Amino acid sequence: MTTRSPLAPAAFPHLPEIAGVTRRVARAQYKNWDRCDLTYVELSPGTAVAGVTTSNVCCSTEVEMCREGIAHGRARALVVNAGNANAFTGYRGREAVEQIVTQVVAHLGCDPKDVFVCSTGVIGVPLSKDKAREGLAKVISFAGPSASWEEAAQTITTTDTFAKGSAASAIVGDRTVHVAGIVKGSGMIAPDMATMLGYIFTDAAVAPALLQDMLSEATGGTFNSITVDSDTSTSDTVLLFATGQAGNAPLTTRDDPGADALYAAIHAVSLDLAQQVVRDGEGASKFIEIQVSGAVSDDSAKRVALAIANSPLVKTAIAGEDANWGRVVMAVGKAGEPADRDKLAIRFGDHWVAKDGLPVDGYDEAPVAAHLKGLEIRVGADLGLGEGRATVWTCDLTHGYISINADYRS
Repeated sequence: MTTRSPLAPAAFPHLPEIAGVTRRVARAQYKNWDRCDLTYVELSPGTAVAGVTTSNVCCSTEVEMCREGIAHGRARALVVNAGNANAFTGYRGREAVEQIVTQVVAHLGCDPKDVFVCSTGVIGVPLSKDKAREGLAKVISFAGPSASWEEAAQTITTTDTFAKGSAASAIVGDRTVHVAGIVKGSGMIAPDMATMLGYIFTDAAVAPALLQDMLSEATGGTFNSITVDSDTSTSDTVLLFATGQAGNAPLTTRDDPGADALYAAIHAVSLDLAQQVVRDGEGASKFIEIQVSGAVSDDSAKRVALAIANSPLVKTAIAGEDANWGRVVMAVGKAGEPADRDKLAIRFGDHWVAKDGLPVDGYDEAPVAAHLKGLEIRVGADLGLGEGRATVWTCDLTHGYISINADYRS
């Protein structure tokens, strides 16, 4: 990994063990690097699965096959390859994925749809079948202790500067159930769904349909409310696995006792992981929260917030600690959503800089400039039209982003 992001948490958090989840990592050497790049997670029989995947129409074979597995609703294994996205690789890429699935099926004796494969890295290079076979053989045959959550989180990274994990718990019936998740993502990050690979595990017993409902809802205000550079990748996948090993009465509807508590834990882990992705945005030096209120609807507010968050001019102004609120006005106006110049209000932190279409009386830039010198920046826009509101998270745009992506393949 490169220099750790200044926005990174102090340390990788403690994540509880999830009954029915065994992790393995290995060096398949998909890239010329000195690190593990293959993660294998074995799941207990009967594990339920839910997932959300990229809207990018040039998605990888892995995404297509994951969608089939999500519809199937059950899982026995997860294989993640880092360093090669295996996207836009035609039949050779598909053959590599099918080989991985066949190898795992031979080991577990499960349905091929129970095996989930994800890849991340350079687009357009077929995944090496030889490296995949040899790497997977290492983890399947390994009889030692499970890899740590941090090792698994670090193994799935590419340009990330730190491993990302989060955990929460909930009371379901008379049982305490646990939720733990890891994610990778740093660049090519935009909503619908956010560009990354993320994996969340719980020991709760949950029906696949309810699990999907929970993940789909949680994604809207978390993974789909972040952006680094407005680009959606070919490989975005977030999977949620429920092993059922906690011993709770299986949850089948949102009205079941404990279902709301479990959803809250899943949402909390999803939000923490999503925000960690933004904190590790390529070249990022500032974490930015964009709040839009007064829109005609929540959906409209979110589109305006994303227009602000994705504006290179807004992001570079914040990188330069320049209180150029006119760029926020510009971004609101270009969003294609209902807005009225003469009702618009803009703030940085708690300081309103413009209201009713013009600068506030006695505007003093000093406290705004002081806010922009911090690592965590808040930008607000009130449209004055209705009750719609939304919050999204992004980071600033620095020369570091250019340097990372100009040299990505070298």
